[in-house]
Amino acid sequence: MVSAPAWIGELARYAFLAVLVSWILVPLAISIVYAFTPLDVYYSNAILTTSFTLDHVKTLWILGAGEAFLRSVAVGAMTVGISFLLGLPGGYALARYVFPGRDAVKLAIIATRMFPIIVISVSLLKTFFNLGLNDTLIGLALAHTAMALPFVVIITGSIFGGIPRDLEEAGMIFGLSSIMVFLRITLPLAAPGLTAAGMFTFLLSWNEVFMASVLTLVNRTLPAFILNSAFATPIEPIRFAAAFMLILPALVFMFLARRYLVTMWAMAAR
Repeated sequence: MVSAPAWIGELARYAFLAVLVSWILVPLAISIVYAFTPLDVYYSNAILTTSFTLDHVKTLWILGAGEAFLRSVAVGAMTVGISFLLGLPGGYALARYVFPGRDAVKLAIIATRMFPIIVISVSLLKTFFNLGLNDTLIGLALAHTAMALPFVVIITGSIFGGIPRDLEEAGMIFGLSSIMVFLRITLPLAAPGLTAAGMFTFLLSWNEVFMASVLTLVNRTLPAFILNSAFATPIEPIRFAAAFMLILPALVFMFLARRYLVTMWAMAAR
């Protein structure tokens, strides 16, 4: 049997990568271009245009997208803070301490994400009503924390596990307490990976739409605002502008986090 030339395999691989990249980038490019395309040009079915406008973004901002944007930032920041406050000790304990049932604890943490959000949404909404947390940013942040916390514990546990224990022991030899060793040695070494984990947590909160739509009515975040208001308009360029406003922060965060993500994966793989 005659083997196929090596260049055929390379061509197939590059073709597959080109299709995969196009599958992601083409919709993003269309959303960005049409978000700034004037209405007359858009409805003229022109493929390429040199005319652009900010009217669609301004319209969304006037309708309430600006306030929703700020609420999304606030909820994301609170989600990161609460998740790290609860998740860092858990991740460090899983990485540094050996105790009976540790693997079962890890499995239980991951198992909390096996239930669809829609299953617990009704009971969660009733609980938030009883606690007075319905339609509040802190209530939504707590709901997002419940979604993000398993990932934070597992990711930070892998990050802390990649830091040599010898460095912590050396700090104790020189008279540092366990807390000071964590603050002065472990935490700075884990900072790049924790930064990437924080950005991942923020994006998880930023892109979440179901809980934001169920738990809020007035204080809706940007995804919930877009789903319930912006996409209801018959003017399609405004929908593209809404999509642009939603994906822009995610693209910026991923661009800033790319080197931290590589560091996080390297630390977790040790």
